Amino acid sequence: MLATTLYEDGDHRWIMFGRDPKKPQGIIDTNQYLIQSGKHTMLLDPGGIELFAPMLSSVLKFAPADQITHLFASHQDPDIISSLGLWDQALPDAKLYSPWLWEGFIRHFGMERIEYCGIPDEGMTITLGNIQLQFIPAHYLHSSGNFHVWDPKAQILMSGDVGAALEENDAPLWVDSMERHAPKMRKFHQRWMPSNEAKLDWIRRVRGLDINIMAPQHGRLFKPPFVHEFLDWFEALPVGTAIRG
Repeated sequence: MLATTLYEDGDHRWIMFGRDPKKPQGIIDTNQYLIQSGKHTMLLDPGGIELFAPMLSSVLKFAPADQITHLFASHQDPDIISSLGLWDQALPDAKLYSPWLWEGFIRHFGMERIEYCGIPDEGMTITLGNIQLQFIPAHYLHSSGNFHVWDPKAQILMSGDVGAALEENDAPLWVDSMERHAPKMRKFHQRWMPSNEAKLDWIRRVRGLDINIMAPQHGRLFKPPFVHEFLDWFEALPVGTAIRG
């Protein structure tokens, strides 16, 4: 599994894991993220059970197990958090932050020792080491209980399925043209995202953020000017189109 440093300032850094050339065939490619501050580390959407071994091996190159204190699951999908039962064995003292709505569902993946911390619908702010992280509501994009992670110091928004594209695992890391990249995202967003009202609410929230990197869970990442170009494109895109069929 490849690891890419997205941001580093002293003991504060973001690492992306993905583009695994040894990924099993038949499962979609996913981006996993690590945020580190001081002696505390959080894993964001740490992935499915099929990816646990390479993910653990990669993560331990950046942080010892006893410093991986937090996990985050944006929603309940298996590609997000079906590895939970194995993380539960590796990180018995960690906390999992995830929507309150999904606790009874996520526990089906196995969770006996990790503490479940339900995020309220309005979101919340937590302290990780020397920084603060905000859980931004993203309900119905696509899950009915869903959050994104905003790091105001690094100016990185982990945007979950928003901005995602299902591409080959050797695709470039960064968007370099919205004109060329938009067709790769269109069907995903129109089918996975059910609510235009929810879409517009999310766009209003994030337009007020000074985003330097938008990091989705699938596909390429966005930097300015493509962050704002994406927001304009998404705002104009009708979603929930399957009901027309």
